[in-house]
Amino acid sequence: MVYHGFLAQALLTAVAVAILGLVSAAVFGISGTDVLRHISFGIFSTLVTLLAHSMMMFYLIGKGKAVKDAMAEGGLSGDHYRRIAATRKPVFSVGTLAMAVTMVAAILGASVDTGVLPPMVHATLAYGAIACNLAALKIEIAALTASSRIVDEVNRLLA
Repeated sequence: MVYHGFLAQALLTAVAVAILGLVSAAVFGISGTDVLRHISFGIFSTLVTLLAHSMMMFYLIGKGKAVKDAMAEGGLSGDHYRRIAATRKPVFSVGTLAMAVTMVAAILGASVDTGVLPPMVHATLAYGAIACNLAALKIEIAALTASSRIVDEVNRLLA
């Protein structure tokens, strides 16, 4: 089983870019001077956030399947697949929460624009979205690091 870390690096970069975009949108929102930029950064960053976390989840599913298949083909026994599944489990819960809070903040931003909702509600959710995304990034880094170690172990056993 061959492993290349380029995709993992690209996914982490996408999550980091999404978080930077959310922070930028928050800064534009706080300043209140450039609403168009606030809205543009907010929408774009929300979409990148959804894409990045979704792709991270699919990547970890694929990595688990690759380990399971390599173990079956190589006739290996061990708990490598169980360990990789346990490693990716927190990514699904925290990543999903980060995506949900980010979407709700973006959707409620339109309510602020139309005057239906006070800006503080949107702002609070936006700050929560940034915090959730930072937590998800931390967990995703840990999951990618641990799953890479597991892949390395399987590769050593196969060699």
